Amino acid sequence: MQQDRILSTLGLAMKAGKIASGEFSTEKAVKSHQAFLVIVSVEASENTKKMFRNMCSFYQVPIYLYESKETLGRAIGKQYRASLAVLDEGFANNLIEKLKIADKTE
Repeated sequence: MQQDRILSTLGLAMKAGKIASGEFSTEKAVKSHQAFLVIVSVEASENTKKMFRNMCSFYQVPIYLYESKETLGRAIGKQYRASLAVLDEGFANNLIEKLKIADKTE
């Protein structure tokens, strides 16, 4: 159930224009201090995960590994997505709460 809530919140954020998706856009959002949260697919390459972990730690942006590339992409109405950034503090805080709960239940 928690997963559906996370994915539908991502969909709402996308409709509101508050999601940057794909590696390049996510990186740009983090480096320009627009990202409040980064979500990287559990299927992303180790290289990609490491790059985003390091970048998010440097820029102090919370990062979560979540779901398959296909699931993340579908949630925001796109093709496969290995990474996305949430560009709104409200959506980001809401998602972080849900992701923390999802982490505990898994």
